[in-house]
Amino acid sequence: MLLDAVLQALAPRDGAVYVDATFGAGGYSAALLEAAQCRVLGIDRDPEARSRGDILAARHPGRLTIIEGRFGDMERLVAPASAGPIAGVAFDLGVSSMQLDRPERGFSFRADGPLDMRMGQEGESAADLVARLSEAELAALIRELGEERYARRVARAIVAARFEAPIRRTAQLAEIVRAAIPGHEPGLDPATRTFQALRIAVNDELGELDRGLAAAERLLMPSGRLAVVAFHSLEDARVKHFLRQRGGMGAGASRHLPPGAATPRPSFSLLTRRAIRPSADEIARNPRARSARLRGAERTAAPPWPPFAGTGVAGGLSGRPGAEQ
Repeated sequence: MLLDAVLQALAPRDGAVYVDATFGAGGYSAALLEAAQCRVLGIDRDPEARSRGDILAARHPGRLTIIEGRFGDMERLVAPASAGPIAGVAFDLGVSSMQLDRPERGFSFRADGPLDMRMGQEGESAADLVARLSEAELAALIRELGEERYARRVARAIVAARFEAPIRRTAQLAEIVRAAIPGHEPGLDPATRTFQALRIAVNDELGELDRGLAAAERLLMPSGRLAVVAFHSLEDARVKHFLRQRGGMGAGASRHLPPGAATPRPSFSLLTRRAIRPSADEIARNPRARSARLRGAERTAAPPWPPFAGTGVAGGLSGRPGAEQ
């Protein structure tokens, strides 16, 4: 998504090292390797990414290293692979097309599969959450992470359905959600927001984003570039907050500091004041790009901000309660 704009933001150059923090299908990595005689470290928590990376690495001997893990652990993961400075970090957030298009991964409500949604192989699945959480906890999760105005109705319907039989399939959950939501928003399946909420929760995507942004800040060399593509408002709000705060434009940033502590010097300079959006041509070629937003920044020579300064939206979840009827 927004490949040309991401390359422009990163400005790849010969001899430099870049981190593709969300390797996926390898699109950003391939573009970087073609654009300059650079090295790329590709990170992905999905074990299946390694086989895709091996094919790309064979075309660029010695220049691509695939690392399995979470990008929130970026510093630890890249240390054995690169002793030199990092010139750029790219994030393409959310679920990948390969994961969505494979029913057995359990991400999509458009085809039946096990209700899994795990990007890696560890932790609770979506089926586990649906079975374990109380009605109130489900409603809060769906409202805050899915921004679903009918969250209480959906949670009530899930709890009633699981009393009759365990909810273990994507099609099963999708039908429960569709039946619980009155009316249909044009162009949006009623199950979309609930599936989004469960996926974010299963993979701790917002916490992982906070950790990944802070890790990129610590890894990037002065004049290094950061490019982040987000696809929904919760992600984009976090990225915007982080970059505005670290760019010295965040009102109230000092509330995250200990009493009497001075606000750190800006560690980033924004490349553009507004997010870059895909063109009509790109959306026509790939409808999934329609919600993509790119934000980019350049690392300054200032030290990284301390952990207590905050990395994401203050207070954690940035979802807003809806007017449920």
